[in-house]
Amino acid sequence: MGGLSIWHWMLFAMVALLLFGGKGKISDIMGDVAKGIKSFKKGMAEDDDEAKAAPPAPRLENRADASVDAKEKETNKVG
Repeated sequence: MGGLSIWHWMLFAMVALLLFGGKGKISDIMGDVAKGIKSFKKGMAEDDDEAKAAPPAPRLENRADASVDAKEKETNKVG
């Protein structure tokens, strides 16, 4: 019961042939999936290149922090 018979190996070989070889719809689908993955990776690489080329966005400070800093500067000037 633990071993695989010749029928198991033949069935496995037929499924592998359908998925990865031969002329059929499944092999065409597998090729399309591979093309999709390649184009996805290419698109991600282009996005990374654009992000590196773009200048960094200006930092906006929190208004509450700016008002506290202004008040501290005023108190330091007076005292």
